[in-house]
Amino acid sequence: MQQPGTTTWRNKLHNVIYESNTTAGKVFDIALLFLIVASIVVVMLDSMPSFNRRYANVFSNLEWTFTILFTLEYFLRLISIKKPLLYVFSFLGVIDLLAIIPSYLSIFLPGAQSLLVLRALRLLRIFRIFKLSHFLSEADFLRSAVASSMKKISVFMLVVFSLVIILGSIMYLAEKGENGFDSIPDSVYWAIVTITTVGYGDISPVTPAGKIIASIIMLLGYGIIAVPTGIITTEMTLAIRRRKHGHETCPGCGREGHDSDARFCKFCGANL
Repeated sequence: MQQPGTTTWRNKLHNVIYESNTTAGKVFDIALLFLIVASIVVVMLDSMPSFNRRYANVFSNLEWTFTILFTLEYFLRLISIKKPLLYVFSFLGVIDLLAIIPSYLSIFLPGAQSLLVLRALRLLRIFRIFKLSHFLSEADFLRSAVASSMKKISVFMLVVFSLVIILGSIMYLAEKGENGFDSIPDSVYWAIVTITTVGYGDISPVTPAGKIIASIIMLLGYGIIAVPTGIITTEMTLAIRRRKHGHETCPGCGREGHDSDARFCKFCGANL
């Protein structure tokens, strides 16, 4: 059985670390954000050769200082919460762990410290600290709309993947394995770059047949880019209507006219 003093100590620590309503909690969170930003700046500067040559030891010491502080913070979070596993496997808990692992990993795998930029994800705590939770609800709305679109987009991307393989192979034949189209993989790479309208220009067709095929792919590119946007926009529109009208709009067929307490669509039978 825990002593009263231990419980009080843990409660106070919990209020400072997890609660942003108190003065101590607000100071802790702001100090934490400052350390996160400072650590990200150090990692970025350390990646620049001119700064690395002059301040390599300073950057290394600072990175380990930040790592030790973040490690201490991580264990304090575990100690001060009643169910530590809930924090460990939570979204922010996983991010907090990823923020400290690269430094220890760099002991055995040189260069792993560059992954410390993952600490930028910890800046998501700003939404909780400054009472911006309504932004998180909107982010969840966008996430649900994208998730609802994934099946349609996956099918579409499979069609595009097949298309670029076919068009790349045709271009390989049209250019007769020359002018940068030395193999089918190289031609498929060119087809991907062209159909996405990126256009690096490192490979370009020379033959008349190749130019005609390239023109067709370029025109297809504009239409292909618009399709995923249209799918997600449609899902967002349906999500807005569902959020506004409750369960009146079916997520399966998009038809309205259901009772407010209906659990299944009366038109297609989908769950509401």
